[in-house]
Amino acid sequence: MKQILNMVRSHWVVITILILSVITVLSLWPLETLPNAPGSDKLHHFIAYGFLALPVALRKPRCWSVLCMLFIAYSGLIELVQPYVNRYGEWKDMLANSSGTVCGVVTAGILQYLFLRSNNRGRKTVPER
Repeated sequence: MKQILNMVRSHWVVITILILSVITVLSLWPLETLPNAPGSDKLHHFIAYGFLALPVALRKPRCWSVLCMLFIAYSGLIELVQPYVNRYGEWKDMLANSSGTVCGVVTAGILQYLFLRSNNRGRKTVPER
């Protein structure tokens, strides 16, 4: 697990751009009806934005909190654009996106505590910049 987390921290920019691109395409692709997928639409939003925030929160670059706020603002922009591409914009989706972003940050903190800092045996670590 530590190796996976370190890989995510090393390649956080590429992973974040890839996830953001997938979210954008899936959110703006015109559809006649939503695909039948397990779980609710809000759960999908929550999970997507949780995964979007996770690499940034694991790495914690200087502007990580600003990036997470931009993810939330971007989700609002997508909700505004969706009616123009045969989709439905819902503010409840933005609430799910915001909650997912916060959960991604919290999850990153828990993962860092459990896997990345536990092997230092009392030494304090400073986040990489």
